[in-house]
Amino acid sequence: MREPAAPTPRVEIYTKWGCPYCYRAMALLQEKGVAPVEYDITMGGPKRAEMLERAPGSMTVPQIFIDGRHIGGCDDLMALDRQGGLDPLLAA
Repeated sequence: MREPAAPTPRVEIYTKWGCPYCYRAMALLQEKGVAPVEYDITMGGPKRAEMLERAPGSMTVPQIFIDGRHIGGCDDLMALDRQGGLDPLLAA
C-alpha cells in the first residue's frame, strides 16, 4: 500500500502581463515543481485590491505567498532560494 502524498503548500502569485520579474518568479517556481495559483492583476480590479490588503505597501508585482505567508517579490524569492530557504517552505 502506497503512502498518501504529502500535501503541497499553496503558492499564490499576483502578476501582470508582460512583467519580466513575474516571468522569472514563475519560471523558478515551475523549476521547483510548483504550479502556483496565478492572479493576473493587469487590469486592476478586486484581485489587485486583495494583493494590496495582503501585502500592504507592496505596489509592484509579482507578490508571492506560500501558505499565506508573504514572501515578497521576485528578488525576495530568488534570495530565499539562494539562501536555501525556499525548498523547505515548498516541502512543508
